[in-house]
Amino acid sequence: MTQILTAADYRNPAQRLVEPDVWDFIEGGAEDERTVAANLRAFDRVRLRPRVLAGVSEVDTAVSLFGRDYATPIGVAPTAYQRLIDADGEVATAKGAGAAGALFVVAMFASRTIEDIAAASSSGLWLQLYWLRRRDVLQSMAERAEAAGYDAIMLTVDVPRMGRRWRDVRNGFTIGGDVAAVNIEAGVMAAAHERDEGSSAVARHTAATFDPGLVWSDLAWLRGRTRLPLVLKGILTAEDATLAVAHGADAIVVSNHGGRQLDGAVASLDALAEVVGAVGGAIPVLLDGGVRRGADALAALALGAHMVLLGRPPLWGLAAGGAEGVAGVLRATTDELAHAMALAGRASLADLDRTVVRNQPTGGDA
Repeated sequence: MTQILTAADYRNPAQRLVEPDVWDFIEGGAEDERTVAANLRAFDRVRLRPRVLAGVSEVDTAVSLFGRDYATPIGVAPTAYQRLIDADGEVATAKGAGAAGALFVVAMFASRTIEDIAAASSSGLWLQLYWLRRRDVLQSMAERAEAAGYDAIMLTVDVPRMGRRWRDVRNGFTIGGDVAAVNIEAGVMAAAHERDEGSSAVARHTAATFDPGLVWSDLAWLRGRTRLPLVLKGILTAEDATLAVAHGADAIVVSNHGGRQLDGAVASLDALAEVVGAVGGAIPVLLDGGVRRGADALAALALGAHMVLLGRPPLWGLAAGGAEGVAGVLRATTDELAHAMALAGRASLADLDRTVVRNQPTGGDA
């Protein structure tokens, strides 16, 4: 087995252990997967400007958000049905994130209960939601998250309909076995378990249960049903960033859903400076999409992200090594970040600014 040194080292062992259709569900993107590739290329274009003789003998990667302190600004993005790749699923991910002192955003379609995940966690948790036609489901989950000690609600806003993920269609991908979104009544989730060759059960479920009519004014309804901060995930433009602030968002995540929604959408990193500029420091801005190493995190943080979230890499760690694999991915990436910060002459996250990056990404090749 290859020696595990980086997050990427978990990928091949994970692929060998995961069923091929599940692997495609994890790794795949929308249509021709141009935006999946663009997310990675955006970081490849970045060049860093190290400062020397800066006297950086110690590096501090600590960060705070919504009253919670974290050892690292690198957290775990929401990904569904984690028991497809590990028997303990999200409970193992919570343990791994806690061991690394990292944020874990729990997906609405988690395969372990909100409460079991909270009991396993020793660091901060947020709950991610989609806007379903059944608002009573949203209210119930928000109330349960608040009661269980979660720190925020993250509403994913870029899925009025699900992206056309051809890998899942070709595989007839269906949530099978005893894996289910256990926090939601079975009747709401039934379509996700009904196999139909030549179509994705997840896509059919999304079409049947998600509300495509969501508009900005609807956010007031959710805000009125929880005291938790509201984070909007899926912002890629200055226009929407401005509207998010105006409608009371407490933070936003610059994200193209890991390239799984609009194929050809701008890479997350390429959208970051525009969004940060529009927000003007009013609320924190986070980023996901394409972060694979500590230097990627450094670039995003220097361009104004408060934290970055990893989607696929923690799943590689989970598949290859359970909770220890998740912690390994987060620790390796955080160690890389600390190393890059020291070589860049920056002792803490507060020392990072746009002068760390030579050229602001242009977004020209998405």
